[in-house]
Amino acid sequence: MGRFGKGASSCDDGYASSSGSLSQGGNGRPDYLDHEIAQLTKLRSQPHEFLSRTAPGKLRLPVSTVKMLVGREVNYSGRGRFSAADSCHVLSRYLPVNGPWKVDGMNSRVYTSQFSNDGSFFVAASQESNIKVYNVDKNWKIQKDIETKALRWTITDTSLSPDQRFLVYASICAIVNIVDVGSSARESLANVTEIHKGLDFSADGDEDEFGIFSVKFSTDGQELVAAGSDNFIYVYDLQANKCSLRIPAHKSDVNTVCFADETGHLIFSGSDDSLCKVWDRRCFISKGRANGVLMGHLEGITFIDSRRDGRYFISNGKDQTTKLWDIRKMSSNTTDNSRLRDYDWDYRWMEYPSYARRLKHPHDQSLATYKGHSVLRTLIRCYFSPEYSTAQKYIYTGSSDNSVYIYDLVSGAQVAKLDFHNAPVRDCCWHPIYPMLISSSWDCNIVRWEIPGIGEAPLPKRRTVRARRFFGRALR
Repeated sequence: MGRFGKGASSCDDGYASSSGSLSQGGNGRPDYLDHEIAQLTKLRSQPHEFLSRTAPGKLRLPVSTVKMLVGREVNYSGRGRFSAADSCHVLSRYLPVNGPWKVDGMNSRVYTSQFSNDGSFFVAASQESNIKVYNVDKNWKIQKDIETKALRWTITDTSLSPDQRFLVYASICAIVNIVDVGSSARESLANVTEIHKGLDFSADGDEDEFGIFSVKFSTDGQELVAAGSDNFIYVYDLQANKCSLRIPAHKSDVNTVCFADETGHLIFSGSDDSLCKVWDRRCFISKGRANGVLMGHLEGITFIDSRRDGRYFISNGKDQTTKLWDIRKMSSNTTDNSRLRDYDWDYRWMEYPSYARRLKHPHDQSLATYKGHSVLRTLIRCYFSPEYSTAQKYIYTGSSDNSVYIYDLVSGAQVAKLDFHNAPVRDCCWHPIYPMLISSSWDCNIVRWEIPGIGEAPLPKRRTVRARRFFGRALR
């Protein structure tokens, strides 16, 4: 397999509860997450005790929204308002499953999408060098239409700075470009109407030796962390305009990387070697290796999303699962994790063997495993639902079967499946405040899903077509 041959060469509204599944690593009790994170999630999303109190012998049911509103009016809590947990209890019951409504149609496959931290802007990037920045608060008006520099096959990732001033975009080369999205010009043609500055991640200027598959801003906007096909992860100092750290992190392509929390000290990485690793920059110089390794996936890891608390994260794997991790369960990075499968399989164009779905890692360190979606053809992404509106009580993921799946974090139940697209959904994004979810697909469409009652007619449902196309060149 070529160094850059990592992608795909082919290509019911409402609630569901039976098609998703959850299992636990180690000796955990199956079918229900029995761990500290389950209790934390409960505390952050349960209503006030006066509202949730039940009489002895009576069935404990979820507190209705009407009861919550009545309780607020009579001031059960003594505060005269909803607490954060009260608000999450109400908002998390109304999932964005209605629709979809079309946001835009791109000219090629949509690879990445992202809301700004406050949800006022939305960024979408397509394969053929086009990035659009939408102003969500102004009826999705295009704020910036960016034509990028010459890329190698596709835009692999984008990241918007915390102050919403700058956008970086990566491709399958060692140069990450940065553009000022805060400028007044609507059209941004690379180095014609605006300068797109190139940030060189290579050690010797040989930019064709590897590609960047993942790039993220730090919380303070002063650094970038990136994952490369050369098995390294990188930290780039934007003020010094140079790479400040190069880490030989894995034994295969690093597909995904992110900062663990707002401090920027901890970094999570995931690779085609099927390992997740934890790096502490404060002691890397002295140790020269990862602080720990987390095993459990049977195939390569396509994406990692941090809970932003420096402790928990989730990962999507080519073994068709999403896993939940607690870094306190990590082991020494000297642990061997040689391939456990005995079958010849390529995720870019082959279906995952049915019997392989039943295989389990003998040393699985994950807290829970979520199944039901499909991770094929390309690097499918997964996320925690927003903290503000849902207390992160859900996990959601794109899927190569053209859908978006939403799972309950604690029970593992599939609570929703969003069907509309007729090509893989590589990325999806839940608004940080409103009950709105955007799905971005290889069918070139960007659509939004909301709660019922917004007073618009949704797009008609499409018949799912599983068409395969074979290309001479593979992509991410």
